[in-house]
Amino acid sequence: MTKSTAIEMPKIQLGDYIVIQRQKYTKLQKFGSLDATSMLGKEQLELRALLDQPYSATFKMCPKETTPSSQRGQRNQRLHTLELCNELELRDIRESLGISASGVDNRNIIDDGDSQALRPEDIEQLREEHSESKKIIEKIVENSKTFHSKTEYSQEKYLRKKEKKYFEFVQIRRPTLRLITEIYYRQDADKVMGMRLDTLSQLISYSGVSAYGNYLLYESGTNGLLPASFLNSIGADTEATLVHMHPGNVPQKQAMLALNLPHEQLQRCISVNLYSVLREYYQGEEQELPEAAAEPGTPAEETEPSSKKQKLCEGEEGSLTVSSTSSEGKGEITATNKSEATSTAAPVQKWQVENQRACELIRAKFDSLVIAAKEHPSNIVQALLPFVKPSRPIVLYSQSKELLMDLYVELKSCSNVTNLHLTSNWLRYYQILPNRTHPEVNMNGNSGYLLTGYTIA
Repeated sequence: MTKSTAIEMPKIQLGDYIVIQRQKYTKLQKFGSLDATSMLGKEQLELRALLDQPYSATFKMCPKETTPSSQRGQRNQRLHTLELCNELELRDIRESLGISASGVDNRNIIDDGDSQALRPEDIEQLREEHSESKKIIEKIVENSKTFHSKTEYSQEKYLRKKEKKYFEFVQIRRPTLRLITEIYYRQDADKVMGMRLDTLSQLISYSGVSAYGNYLLYESGTNGLLPASFLNSIGADTEATLVHMHPGNVPQKQAMLALNLPHEQLQRCISVNLYSVLREYYQGEEQELPEAAAEPGTPAEETEPSSKKQKLCEGEEGSLTVSSTSSEGKGEITATNKSEATSTAAPVQKWQVENQRACELIRAKFDSLVIAAKEHPSNIVQALLPFVKPSRPIVLYSQSKELLMDLYVELKSCSNVTNLHLTSNWLRYYQILPNRTHPEVNMNGNSGYLLTGYTIA
């Protein structure tokens, strides 16, 4: 006989990122402390009750008090506590209100602003007296002069709008890559370089990322969405490693942290500055950087060409140079001075350790190369392409097809990449309802362009 064991759902802990969902609206929030709150429109939620509760649980918003606004022209914020619900009863608001009569058409309905007898003050009082949206909507329908004259479709649209406004339940979901991508794209698509979920899935598929191998990624601003998707595909307790290159001093890791990944998995993502790690890789250990060059990505002020100077990314950083100390002097350094210099040396910083780890992987070469750049990617591709093993995929993403077309011609002439394809996804959502199936009116069809290919030995 086999025993069936129940799978225990993970529970919400302090420091976790959570997704608060109210009907179709989702919001990413960090549960950092017991006093943390979250804003859903004008509703302010206390998150204290979420501790040690399972994910996907449903909570009821219970009104606590109304917080008056100190700023002129800003409406009051309603404070709610959360109460765990064992089961959320999905109801048809039309049937629950017992509405049966409807009009033939809306031609005689005039929007003069006097169709609702209840004033805003009366509706606020209803919200304080009743916590259920059904009772509030019932009072609003009873005091509407034109509701029963509307068509059945117009009535359903009106009721859905009111149900969305006064809905009193929220669901706490565990952050996933799909949820985070949809939230970021809805809030501001430019912050993730206009990368939609379908384009991101194709990018990951073309890159061939798996639980084995080493992968090289360069991105110039996706709020950590691309490294998060790579780590999600790599998985926990695997052998794969990701080198995440970026143009700035501080990498963007918001999406990576929002996935609540284990520490072991996060440690296999090596985030380094592109120009700093290339400078260290090409100069080797023959010459050391001066102590003043403590910031990655900043060129040295007084430099002279080294024997291993490489010209990379012209127009971005220019030629790679390294400072060398002069051997001329008016005396000799004694053993005491050497020991004092060693004792007063600055401690090794984290970015230096990450650079060393990345250089070791660069020497071993990578199984895939992915570049998502806002700038022209030509110089970056030429700098990173030699670090990829033969017969390995490369994926380039850009919001501008002209940049990738230039790169397509350049790679064709170099003959070091084969099977080049330039593609673009065009996605359109449809509303599927009885007798009302049609494409959405407001939409953004384009989600960037992908240039894919394979390296040649």
